[in-house]
Amino acid sequence: MKINYKKSLLPLLALCLGLSITGCANTAAVFRDGSFQEVDLSELSFPLKEEKSIQGMISFPPSTESDPNKKTIFKRLEEDTNVHVNWRAIQSDQWPDKIQLAMSNPAKMSDFVFSAGFSDNDLLRYADQGVIIPLEDYIDAYMPNLKAVFEKYPEYKAMSTDPDGHIWALPWIEQLGSNKTAIQTISGMSFINKKWLDFLGLEIPETVEEFEQVLIAFKDNADKLQKEFNIEGSIIPMSAIINDGDQDPAILTNGFGEGYGDNDHKRHIAVTDDKQVISTAVQPGFREGIEWLHKLYEQGLIDNEAFTQEWANYVAKGKSGRYGVCFSWDVANIDNLQDWVPLPPLKADKQVVTPQNGSYTSGYDRGRTVITAKAQNPALVAAWLDQMYAPLQSPQNNWGTYGEDDNFDIFEMGVNEQGEPMLQHADLGDESPVEVREKESVGGPLAILDDYYGEYVTTPGDAQYRLDWIEDYYTPYMKAKYVYPNVFMSQEDSERLAILQTDIEKYTNMKRSEWIRDGLTDKDWEEYLKKLNDYGLEEYLAIFQKNLDSFYDEEKVIEAEDALEEGKSDHSEKGSNKESENNS
Repeated sequence: MKINYKKSLLPLLALCLGLSITGCANTAAVFRDGSFQEVDLSELSFPLKEEKSIQGMISFPPSTESDPNKKTIFKRLEEDTNVHVNWRAIQSDQWPDKIQLAMSNPAKMSDFVFSAGFSDNDLLRYADQGVIIPLEDYIDAYMPNLKAVFEKYPEYKAMSTDPDGHIWALPWIEQLGSNKTAIQTISGMSFINKKWLDFLGLEIPETVEEFEQVLIAFKDNADKLQKEFNIEGSIIPMSAIINDGDQDPAILTNGFGEGYGDNDHKRHIAVTDDKQVISTAVQPGFREGIEWLHKLYEQGLIDNEAFTQEWANYVAKGKSGRYGVCFSWDVANIDNLQDWVPLPPLKADKQVVTPQNGSYTSGYDRGRTVITAKAQNPALVAAWLDQMYAPLQSPQNNWGTYGEDDNFDIFEMGVNEQGEPMLQHADLGDESPVEVREKESVGGPLAILDDYYGEYVTTPGDAQYRLDWIEDYYTPYMKAKYVYPNVFMSQEDSERLAILQTDIEKYTNMKRSEWIRDGLTDKDWEEYLKKLNDYGLEEYLAIFQKNLDSFYDEEKVIEAEDALEEGKSDHSEKGSNKESENNS
């Protein structure tokens, strides 16, 4: 479905008419007509000669500063640009509901949404309603930092562009490694308590059978472990948060059956070596892995609270030293780093690990930031947002800053080998990296590229050891040729997938949790497969397949064009050399 932006303002005005007349009349009058705003670049030279104000919406984590303008990063940005942002800040756990309400009510809209996190379906729906504006022309005209990123890595521009050629949002990009060594290839890692293993004289398990025996040893020697390490509270051989991303134990079961695993907890898809999209949740290995986890749970080896606990409770028990095995992006968020080691992929039928879908292009979020139709000066908003893509700014927005008034400093400002400013990661001691970053960082649109490290910023210490873990423990076992790529689907496909995925994801995760706890029978499995088919699994996979086929067809065209350009270049060079020879 092709989106005509000017026509799409009509649904927005209709939306406005649905509100109270007095509350909407003034609001409707201030919407721009959707045409591109041409501005002399001298008017967007920072710092501005006269202060200007714009309006933004942003989320913030609980227990952190709720006023963005009190954060050091935004204070400095205001000083550097002379642009004041009137923020509407919403706590992150309330964000999904409140941002939807705001985007459906022109009276509550801001000029831009800084930390939107919109899905493809959200972007195309808001575009169709005229709520957000296309950004490709603004990027070309007023966003040199982002434009430079797109020119250097055209794949990011391609991933940000919808099938009709529009860019509706500014992306978040984080490069740390690439392809099968990228930091995003493995999300939730499994970690085992090396201190406990050493005390009990045990080796790191390599198979599911050995792993089970280690958990049994942790349980049987609970009294000894408590006494030796002064642990308050009961020993928990293994804890997790079922169906909760990084904290889920799915990585343990990757070796069952054909070895596809189930690392995509929302979509439950994988790509075979012959480029076929499959549902991981209907594979025999999926069932076998669940049955094995149930066996562990039945023996009291898995935390009883794994099905219901929140992050805070999970971390609190971990910091009390009660876990033998746990799951996280980084175990330093759970307990002392030095007491733990990653657990290599366990061998069941196979010894493999499936990389995360979309991970081969590093960290990427297509729907990070949007500019709304309410912005009266979208050129200024775009130019201000482009400052987030400056090489020294992006790392601060992503991780934190320097020179804070409190004891927490992610960075110290130093210099690189050329004597130019460079952000250097500070020693956090025993502090949790994620907690410190939440207090200082602001998120939003940004780009951190691999060639920034050593020039503008040092590699984060926790990222470096995580990259080392992936390369040492996991990359050798990544046998999959493909992961599902970052595809920007059409509005029709995005809307249909959103509907289908709602039921499929909810039902799959519900049954998975239930079966890990209670077990399953052949009848349960047959009913489950039938129910997924009733929910439209075949159509669901067909949409993914169509877009995967299209993605690789487009790649072939790009490769052919690149080869043609290289051929022209070689021919031109040879012709030039021949001419030089003749002239001599």
